[in-house]
Amino acid sequence: MSMEQFFTRLEERVSKSPVKWFAPLIEATHSFLLTPGRATRRGPFVRDNIDLKRYMFVVVVALLPVIAMSIYNIGRQAGITEFWPAIWKGLMVMVPVIVVSYAVGGFWESIFAKIRGHEINEGLLVTGILFPLTLPPTIPLWQVAIGISFGIIIGKEVFGGTGMNLLNPALTARAFLFFTYPGNISGDRVWAAVDGFSTATPLATAAATDGNAIEALRAGSMDYSWLNMFNGHIPGSMGETSTLAILIGAAILLITGIGSWRIMLATLLGGLGMASIIYFLAGSSATGMMSLPPTYHLVMGGFMFGTVFMTTDPVSAAGTNTGKWLYGILIGVMVILIRTFNPAYPEGMMLAILFGNVFSPLIDHFVVQANIKRRLRHV
Repeated sequence: MSMEQFFTRLEERVSKSPVKWFAPLIEATHSFLLTPGRATRRGPFVRDNIDLKRYMFVVVVALLPVIAMSIYNIGRQAGITEFWPAIWKGLMVMVPVIVVSYAVGGFWESIFAKIRGHEINEGLLVTGILFPLTLPPTIPLWQVAIGISFGIIIGKEVFGGTGMNLLNPALTARAFLFFTYPGNISGDRVWAAVDGFSTATPLATAAATDGNAIEALRAGSMDYSWLNMFNGHIPGSMGETSTLAILIGAAILLITGIGSWRIMLATLLGGLGMASIIYFLAGSSATGMMSLPPTYHLVMGGFMFGTVFMTTDPVSAAGTNTGKWLYGILIGVMVILIRTFNPAYPEGMMLAILFGNVFSPLIDHFVVQANIKRRLRHV
């Protein structure tokens, strides 16, 4: 019996049994593992050799370098210098968070799929892994369950499911935890539960200093040099620490055409432009975040992770080409403004992307209207 026949018979039996609530979950597994047997025969549909599940799967593949570096860095930040023991420690911390995220998220997806009478939405494939990567490794598992529940239900399902959400579900889940349990997701002691290890993140260090931020980052035994932050040998949320791993993922998204280069580039230009203006106007006597050179913002906090994997969400981001430029620049500018002028929240990337999500439909609307007016003038 082939795997195709196995899943087909299993779906038929489960759909007619007392446990028919599991039918959407089995169908999702079938579609994920095997190429769908149905094909588009007539318009008006775009024909392609990749369906939504494969689209999402490419994003997961692009996240693999980030996940691998996160696993190693968790062990390294816990004071483990040997490679394999550090990997083991990272797995022991990270895997339960991912399992809880997928299990609880899959539960809610199955409930809504059954209520609406359709298949399980594919969005969980990416949301279920993106959300854990935005969290510190010390996050309690029960908060992971609450956060992903809020992100799936309020961030996506109330709008109609995958493809209908206004906000990025993973960031919606993280925002809920940030404002509900700020002590477990932000601040300078979020790593304290990893074998008693505790240290301030680079962003928290730069924001808290009354002197030059570069000197504060290099003080003591921390050695938060630009190169160390680029490589990822720093504390922080699990997926945001290594800019190098994130750039490898960005290359995968760009080569496959899954990620928008316009949004990524616009976000970088917006962030670098605003950081350069603030750095220039602040002068040599600047302190705190204002004394940070523009390039430091790129390797600190969630700037690059958000730029590559969050801003490019095809549902919540702008869809027009001109709109993508405006959307990305808006996010890049906002994150630097929040980091620099809001000492209570030195990160900024999460709020900046959610802010951009809210305005993306409006941006697309004005771009489309401008295109219509411009073409009408030539008629």
